[in-house]
Amino acid sequence: MFRSKAFSLLKPIPLMSGQPNLAYKFIHPAIASHGHRCHRRGVDYRQRYKTCPGSAGGQTISAPQTKVMAEEELPGVLVLDIGGTHGVLENVAALLKKHFRLITMKEFLENKKEMSKKIQSVFVFEGRPTIDQELLESLPNLKVIGNSGVGVDHLDLKMISNFGVKVTNTPHAVADPTADIGVALMLASARRLVEGCQVAVSPDTKYFAVDWLGVEVTRATLGIIGMGSIGYRVAQRARAFDMRILYHNRNRRKEEEEAVGAHYCEKMEDLLQQSDFVMLVVNLTPETHKLIGKKELGLMKPTAILINISRGAVIDQDALVEALQSKVIRAAALDVTHPEPLPRDHPLLKLNNIIITPHIGTATVQATRMMAEEAIANMLAVLSGQPIPNHRRRRATWAFGKLNRWHTRSTAWPHGVPEETFLPHYHEGIS
Repeated sequence: MFRSKAFSLLKPIPLMSGQPNLAYKFIHPAIASHGHRCHRRGVDYRQRYKTCPGSAGGQTISAPQTKVMAEEELPGVLVLDIGGTHGVLENVAALLKKHFRLITMKEFLENKKEMSKKIQSVFVFEGRPTIDQELLESLPNLKVIGNSGVGVDHLDLKMISNFGVKVTNTPHAVADPTADIGVALMLASARRLVEGCQVAVSPDTKYFAVDWLGVEVTRATLGIIGMGSIGYRVAQRARAFDMRILYHNRNRRKEEEEAVGAHYCEKMEDLLQQSDFVMLVVNLTPETHKLIGKKELGLMKPTAILINISRGAVIDQDALVEALQSKVIRAAALDVTHPEPLPRDHPLLKLNNIIITPHIGTATVQATRMMAEEAIANMLAVLSGQPIPNHRRRRATWAFGKLNRWHTRSTAWPHGVPEETFLPHYHEGIS
């Protein structure tokens, strides 16, 4: 589909020049420290696979690491497939093969006895392969699941932690492209671009109606729900349109608000009532499930537009259908729905005041490559018992130190999951 287009990759897995260092990763320092032994699954990984701390964020994975891996059998990584509808992209597979023995699900199922011993990591691409108890029980040497993307709502973290397996994700690569798609949806819905294109190319069009009008983004009020890395980047872009920026977060972020001239709304209701555009940039958790429902939609201006670049289940879609049909709000623009894709007879697909895109927030050549690089660096670090590459100490320390404060609602910590299994992005937009 949109993500199946091939793109060129350089050989040694350097990140693109000019990119900042990778954002802090989501492995607790206690389990990612140098020299860590993983005895629980019966394998000692201490310094077995060398990783360079600069293996991402503008530098390459070190030559010594490649040499060490050449001397020993490469660690096995399980993927659903290569190419096709749901498999990893061909060039991503080529990148993985430089550092792992790539094993497809078909190969694994055909020779479980042999392959189960070799698989030490799983690369999850577009939510696949499915990580369930049966798979985990069949992989005795599995140590890490490397998720390509930020969102991990498709992973049962508590179940995974029971097997002593770590989970990593790729926050750095997704922030800019996801912010871009959010702004693109805002502009497209405000100026009715999709409708306009349909009118312009329709064989039935004889003239362009003079009363066919959109609304302006410039100097309008944007309300951002979730001021994480993506929300902040949306705010940066909104400044270029001289927008008044409001944001709601579980905690006030003074440094960010001062940088972009944003105004903090302690209550989400205040933001909803004032905003011309409301953009959702939060993780999907039990607390944010159906965060926007009939009540919240009713608080919005009848001229307001709702934009969702997080997860589909953050919105009560039945309530949204009703609000759009009855003109409670002007329009909506969604890069995410629940499920994906929607059933072809879903009422949202029959409305003309909505734009729906097929979850393409990170569907760019650059982001896909960066996510693969970041996931590879993460998995190698866990296997070697070393710190995650380019772990940003200041922000990581701040996030850990504020754990109980940040994870109060919008990114609540999954009940029963040990912190060392995974540290989710706090109040962050996902893809």
